[in-house]
Amino acid sequence: MMTFQEKLDKIVKKNKSLVCVGLDSDIEKISSGEKKYPISTPTEQYLSLLSFNKSIIEATADLVCSYKLNTAFYESIGHEGINALKDTCDYLVQKYPEIPIIIDAKRADIGNTNKGYVQFIFTYLSADAVTVQPYLGEEAIRPFLEMKDKGVIVLCRTSNSGAGEFQDLKVGDTTLYKIVAKNVAEKWNKNKNCMLVVGATYPQELKEVRSIVGDMTLLIPGIGAQGGDLQATLKAGLNSKKRGLIINSSRGIIFAKNPRDEAMMLRNSINKFLISNRPN
Repeated sequence: MMTFQEKLDKIVKKNKSLVCVGLDSDIEKISSGEKKYPISTPTEQYLSLLSFNKSIIEATADLVCSYKLNTAFYESIGHEGINALKDTCDYLVQKYPEIPIIIDAKRADIGNTNKGYVQFIFTYLSADAVTVQPYLGEEAIRPFLEMKDKGVIVLCRTSNSGAGEFQDLKVGDTTLYKIVAKNVAEKWNKNKNCMLVVGATYPQELKEVRSIVGDMTLLIPGIGAQGGDLQATLKAGLNSKKRGLIINSSRGIIFAKNPRDEAMMLRNSINKFLISNRPN
């Protein structure tokens, strides 16, 4: 069976893209956009979410390396939201099986409970990767780590403004996020299925994480609405193969007047940087 990394590498090459579109499909924003989707009943909410997601996927499928679905936007409206999440994943699996699905759930619990999350994310949703929190330690998230063909994307240096409250705390002579990066790279990654989340809003920290983890793939939120600098991100985060990044944009693409144009612009900007920085 193809691993998440192999699947990712294949689509990166095919679509010439490091762009991940985040399907953060906020029902309130969907209802107030140019395409007016009805949301007055739970069934209408389900249909609106699914129709919106399908329209984004159809507009961008040849421009991306993955789709990332944040479960909060689906959980917020109850069972019809979960149905929309499930049916969006099914749509991708059936129509675009070559494109990896990342579930952004930031799970963190004791190991026994995580088995339930593993079942939901990888069996029920048929996803390829998931985001997890490291606070409970390697033992707790082992049910994820044991899924050799799936991606386990560990929060390291997140993109939010308050990220440093804990992540920048000194432990001995180093900071906590660097310890997370080192442990994931050197101890947790026995099955070569670990990755890290590092925000584009912190390019210096991204550069430091890259130096710790070598060529490991990093998921990069923060481009677009959060104001992350693309050029600084690429300069700091690309690995020795000029790859190793999944650059996510959610609101900046899906709620744009023309989502396809925005996705293409981001992909082309990345590729222009790659070409101009190609070794002689």
